[in-house]
Amino acid sequence: MKGAFALVLAAVVFSGCAHKKKHVSLPPPMLSVKPGYQETGIASWYGHPYHGRPAADGEIYDMETMVAAHRTLPFDTWVRVYDLDNDKTVEVRIIDRGPFVDGRIIDLSHAAANAINMIGPGTAHVRMVVIDVPVGAATPVYAVQVGAFEDRAIAERIRMQMAEKYGPARVMERPENPGVWRVLVGNETSLDAANLLKTRIQQETGEKKAFAVRLDSSQ
Repeated sequence: MKGAFALVLAAVVFSGCAHKKKHVSLPPPMLSVKPGYQETGIASWYGHPYHGRPAADGEIYDMETMVAAHRTLPFDTWVRVYDLDNDKTVEVRIIDRGPFVDGRIIDLSHAAANAINMIGPGTAHVRMVVIDVPVGAATPVYAVQVGAFEDRAIAERIRMQMAEKYGPARVMERPENPGVWRVLVGNETSLDAANLLKTRIQQETGEKKAFAVRLDSSQ
């Protein structure tokens, strides 16, 4: 299977590498943080060209959802951001790394920035406070993306091969990139478990571009 799988991927797979804004040195991420932890500084926001690409935690960045980038907070941490100039607030989940500009403490998605009227100015003076997971927040599901294909029939064939060996697998079309079909393997409850599955798939199939992604429980 390893040889056949590698040949198919070499012929039709699209780039699946996680995006990186810059090659910079970041402090090590915090292992844990308690609600009430806070920082004060400058917030910025980011949208294109990162929209539709994998964020640092592996999920696909959607700039119209309430998410954000922070240099060290653990992924899936929720924070409430207070705009100190207009008293507006927004709650976001950390999925990415950044900002990469000195003095800035958080990069908000387009939707989050819009919620506190930050789109025009581009930056805002804010206080961010770590909070508990909001009631009703989507339950995370993690999987491993092993390829993305223009031909759905090929994607389905790879899905069946993956399902035979690794369990649940699905084919999904990105709303922002119609006509490209992702093959996602696994149905894990943590990023660590998805990364273990990713390593196994890489070792057994030779597909080095496989990467873990976060999905919502509805997907």
